[in-house]
Amino acid sequence: MGWFWADTTAPPPAPASVPPQPSSRTTHDNGDASPPPGCPMHKRTAEALNPSACKRPSSPSSTSNPPSSCPVPHGDRGSAAEQPSTLSKLNPLNYMFPSISQAPAPGQNYSLPTTRDESSIPKGSGDGNWEYPSPQQMYNALLRKGYTDTDVTAVESMVAVHNFLNEGAWAEIVEWERRFGKGLWRGWEVSKRGEENAPMALRRLETSEGGQEQPTLIRFQGRPKDMTPKAAMMQVMGWLYPSKFETEPPFDRHDWFVSRKINGKSKEVRYVIDYYSGPPEPTGEPVFYLDVRPAITPTGAVERLMRWGGDVWWKASGGEVRENKKTNTRP
Repeated sequence: MGWFWADTTAPPPAPASVPPQPSSRTTHDNGDASPPPGCPMHKRTAEALNPSACKRPSSPSSTSNPPSSCPVPHGDRGSAAEQPSTLSKLNPLNYMFPSISQAPAPGQNYSLPTTRDESSIPKGSGDGNWEYPSPQQMYNALLRKGYTDTDVTAVESMVAVHNFLNEGAWAEIVEWERRFGKGLWRGWEVSKRGEENAPMALRRLETSEGGQEQPTLIRFQGRPKDMTPKAAMMQVMGWLYPSKFETEPPFDRHDWFVSRKINGKSKEVRYVIDYYSGPPEPTGEPVFYLDVRPAITPTGAVERLMRWGGDVWWKASGGEVRENKKTNTRP
């Protein structure tokens, strides 16, 4: 997931002014499409790429410099500047290499497509949508990052799964933005009667208000080794109540930075996505769960409380029963 590609560096963005299971369940019917162990979705995107820090001599004296000379080796400064670090070569929007060859890898005995699919996810820079890598680019990137044991025949399935999950994650973000993108009060008007009634309430508001500017994706980052507080809490609950809560941890985590348009101004909103795998379908299709929500900022925390708390309160207070009574008593 998250293997969007940007061949050119986009301009910097404008300054930014609990259910027991994840929120979305998705299946993918691409056969045995589960990512192999070597898939980068299980690894930190830019792990171990930081260049070594410059070290000062442990003693002011040095065999190469006289005691009165400057301890900084000026003679090496030019050669160090000519060799940029690996981290500096990465695209800051997705922490990936800005361009990957479409040519077959040395020794590759299986042909991979070089066509790239365009996603439905608009770029924050405004110049079209994010593009997914081709299977050949994906394979070359895997080799470049050291995953030399990747099965070349499985790469097309890996790309299909990654694209599928990215599209599902964006659909969840768009729905959240539809509800809260115009303010907390409007979000409460949609959420106060529970999740079952929210779609109808949202359609009514959108009909009376007119159009709404669509969100865009500014950048994103894979953080598979950084477990979110919610995922950690679910692990504890699964340990305490294994029969009721899931115990399998998420296999990946992403942070997506989304541009929300409010009264013509852009506000950056960070979304957190936990990716879970579930038991396969009887037909063998793999199943994935996406838990998509805004990060716990003051505004994000209120939005999460309104959405999930409103649903719990509506059911616990008998709102569903009252709604049914009103429907049955109408002439």
